[in-house]
Parts: sequence; C-alpha cells; structure tokens
Amino acid sequence: MTDGFRVDLPALTRASEGVNKTVESVLRQPVSDIDCPAEAFGHGRLATTVAEFCERWDEGVSNLADDGAEIAARLAQCVEVYRRTDEAVHAHFNGIVQRATGEDPAAQ
Repeated sequence: MTDGFRVDLPALTRASEGVNKTVESVLRQPVSDIDCPAEAFGHGRLATTVAEFCERWDEGVSNLADDGAEIAARLAQCVEVYRRTDEAVHAHFNGIVQRATGEDPAAQ
C-alpha cells in the first residue's frame, strides 16, 4: 500500500478521448434530421409539437456537446500539466542525485 497521491495519466487521456468521440458522434447526427414535412404527421398541431420538440432537443444536445468538449479539453489539460510537473520534478531530482559537489542532500 502506498501513501500519497497518484494520477493515472493514461486513464485521464482515454477519458478525454472518449468524451471527444462521444461529442463527435452526437454532432454527426443532427436532431434536425429527425424533422420531416408537416404532411407526414397528418395533423398540423402534432407537426408543430414535433418541430418545437426537435428545436429544443437540438439546443439541449448542442449544450451537452459544448459541455462535453469543455470536459475533454480540461482533462487533456490536466494530463499535460501533470506530465510537465512530473518531468520537472524528475529533472530536479536527477540534478540532485548527479551533483558531484556540495552538501549531500541525504545527510540532512
């Protein structure tokens, strides 16, 4: 068992990619494609209700896609920040270990 904090960067990357794929899939099939001519419904009021529903649904899907894209971008940004921080810490400790002169950091 380990103490501390651990981040699974490949899992975060997969999550970001998965959200992006879902958003792309949703946007490939616009809700407006469901709409059809009013005559197909056989009733004017029903056709109007379906058209209004499709408009609201399209707006909702668009909002969800925007939110999903934001989530994916933030996940990808987190991965990049963690990666850069890990590289910086690694380089810092590598410099300490490889230092040929000065005080021994382990002696303190």
